[in-house]
Amino acid sequence: MPEEFTAQMSMRRGWWRLYVVLLNTSERWPEYGFGATVPTFTQRTEALSVLGFEPVPGAEWTWTEDSETPDVPTSPVVLIAAVRVCSRAGVGA
Repeated sequence: MPEEFTAQMSMRRGWWRLYVVLLNTSERWPEYGFGATVPTFTQRTEALSVLGFEPVPGAEWTWTEDSETPDVPTSPVVLIAAVRVCSRAGVGA
């Protein structure tokens, strides 16, 4: 069974970026940049493929609301999307 990871997508400095969280490693996390418009489901899937990953069968994107500055109610909202992924067949992570 292939190892599973969490892919997350968030907006930083006006641009959406998708990255795969690799815990317990000093490796740079694979990352893909988008423009200012929220990427479609298809664009996110294609970006994961470019990075060598694919959603785990049955996985769905979830969205979480956070704040830019923790514990400050007037802080701008940060949206974070996440999905479980695994390495694509034949591609090393």
